[in-house]
Amino acid sequence: MCITPNISMTTKHILFLYSLLYAISMHSQEALAELLQRYNTEAVPYITPEVLHQKQEQVILLDARESKEYTVSHIQGAIAVGYDHFTTKTITKQHRIPKDTTIVVYCSLGVRSEDIAIKLQKKGYTNVYNLYGGIFEWKNKHYTVVNQQEKATDSVHTFSKEWSKWLHHGIKINN
Repeated sequence: MCITPNISMTTKHILFLYSLLYAISMHSQEALAELLQRYNTEAVPYITPEVLHQKQEQVILLDARESKEYTVSHIQGAIAVGYDHFTTKTITKQHRIPKDTTIVVYCSLGVRSEDIAIKLQKKGYTNVYNLYGGIFEWKNKHYTVVNQQEKATDSVHTFSKEWSKWLHHGIKINN
């Protein structure tokens, strides 16, 4: 005699959908890890969005995206340093950040930010981290981003159509 649990079709559908969403989420994480492994050397340690969210008030945030990306949205309190024309003089002279300060650099996904973080390390900064998955992963974890007026927004500049697939939550802007 076979005893089957009494589960309604609706419950079965919900369980199936949760299983499917979990599988997609895990595949997405694996794919992001592969992407970062392909482009990054991991010379700079990563910090996860969850850890950064807990320590956000204790770190200096540097946004390594270009100004058109930063103005759409950024993590609150971040200093726009750009990528194409970045120079460590901005950090040492304009912002006068001490070399032992905890610095977290981010970009869209964590590729450009690693380059900037390496430059900081070469100039003697000893406590530099790269935000794993960048602002996309920050937003995917439902953390707040702000616009140029420092008001919360769902918009995130996606850098390119190719990279936009990594932003799962939020309004994709690419202009």
